[in-house]
Amino acid sequence: MTARVIDGTAVARRVREDVGRGVAQLVAAGGRAPGLATVLVGDDPASEVYVRNKRRLCVAAGMQDLHRHLPGDVDQASAAALVDELAADPQVSGILLQLPTPRHLDSDALIARIPAEKDVDGLTTANAGLLAQGRPGLRPCTPAGVMALLDEYDVPLAGAEAVVVGRSVLVGKPMAQLLLARHATVTVCHSRTRDLPEVCRRADVLVVAAGIRGLVGRDAVKAGATVIDVGIHRGDDGLVGDVESDAVAEVAGALTPVPGGVGPMTIAMLLANTLTAARVQQGLAD
Repeated sequence: MTARVIDGTAVARRVREDVGRGVAQLVAAGGRAPGLATVLVGDDPASEVYVRNKRRLCVAAGMQDLHRHLPGDVDQASAAALVDELAADPQVSGILLQLPTPRHLDSDALIARIPAEKDVDGLTTANAGLLAQGRPGLRPCTPAGVMALLDEYDVPLAGAEAVVVGRSVLVGKPMAQLLLARHATVTVCHSRTRDLPEVCRRADVLVVAAGIRGLVGRDAVKAGATVIDVGIHRGDDGLVGDVESDAVAEVAGALTPVPGGVGPMTIAMLLANTLTAARVQQGLAD
């Protein structure tokens, strides 16, 4: 068996095109183009690349690029004041604080200042609570992107056994809740899980988001399972994920590649969240 490749690059392109059409429709209906305020603190090269890509695709979708850059030695009060300024600005539909911030800043406290309706990363406790209760709200971008991929490839979820490896607030926990909301039976694994491969082998849908290179091998995958690799690691051999992809592809039914799988979906869902936020704020939600 050779696993079907889940092409996140192609799906992300379609999502971005849909967002672009949605932005044009919003403006045609008399609304304002959504404004995305990315906030970068310091000069971390990787963060600069991520933010630059977000800004470029934001503009390509017809949105306003309202980027703000703070020096790496900015104090907590000044960073908080900027978040408050953006929160009060009606041109700003969504606020994204690029993580990680410099160590001297309390990023959780800064995120807590973002209004839930502008929290396009879906990381505030308000949006986390809405997700936990199954109520409408802005969802974290990476898990939302995984759900979009599963839907695009018609992966059955109702009644399926799903295993999520990783319990971060960014991916693992919201991923489990989104799968549960679609009537999957969900198991969450973590660093203290006994016999991880045995648990993973139960999965019809296996989502690996542990941040550990090559954590899941062939012995941890049930024949025909759908495997979603959220991990990304840069090494001498290029980008790789949390899954030993070559070996797993021999037994899985479908597999996301690294790169080109989940990664492109994260920015696409950020843009979708920003459009949703703008519609709600302008009273033009569907």
